[in-house]
Amino acid sequence: MTRTVLCFGDSNTHGTPPIVTQGEYRRFDPKVRWTSRLAANCPDWTIIDEGLPGRTTQFEDPIMGSFMDGRPGLRIALQSHGPIDALTIMLGTNDVKTRFAPTPEKVTGGIAALLDIALSIEMQTRHDGFRVLLICPAPVQEVGPIKGEFFGAAAISNALPPLYRSLAEARGISFLDASKHIKTSDQDGIHFDPDAHETLANLISDWLREI
Repeated sequence: MTRTVLCFGDSNTHGTPPIVTQGEYRRFDPKVRWTSRLAANCPDWTIIDEGLPGRTTQFEDPIMGSFMDGRPGLRIALQSHGPIDALTIMLGTNDVKTRFAPTPEKVTGGIAALLDIALSIEMQTRHDGFRVLLICPAPVQEVGPIKGEFFGAAAISNALPPLYRSLAEARGISFLDASKHIKTSDQDGIHFDPDAHETLANLISDWLREI
C-alpha cells in the first residue's frame, strides 16, 4: 500500500542551493534535493514537495509578498492534497530575518499556529488522521550575500531547538533537531549543501519507516 507524506517548508525544502549571486533563481537537481532522495529511499511512499522559498511560519513579508505567511499556505496544501498519512514541517529560518523583529518565543509561536492547523479536528478528520514530524532547521550563520537581512539572527535561531522540542512534546508529535546532524552552508549561512540534503533525507526516511 502506498502512503503519502506532505513536506511543508521553505527554500531548504524547495532545494535552493547556497546563494552566490543575490537575486538569481537556482534549484538543485532532483537527484540532490532531500525530498527526491526521500522518494528514492522510501518507494512505498508518495512524496509531496511543498517548499516555497521565503516562506515564514507567520509573517506577511513586505518584500517577498504576503503569501509567504505559512498559515494560509498550510491550509491550502492540506486541502489541495490528500489523503495524507504524514506531514513534515521545517520552517523558522526566514522568521529570524531582522525585518520581522524576531524572538525565539515569537518564532516558536508561529510553529504553534501551524500545528494548531495541522492537528485540528477539521484537518485530521479530512485526512483520516496523519502523523506530524516537526523539524527545527539548522541555525543560520551571518555570512554571505544576504547576511544583512539576518543581522542578529544567529543567536535567535540557535535558541530555537529546545523550544521546538518542548512544543513537539506538548503536542504529542515527533521532533527532529537538524542541527545535531547538519549545518547551513558557509557560503550563505542559510541553505544546505548536497551532503546535508542526503543526511536529512536519510533521517526522515528512518522516521517514515518507524511510523
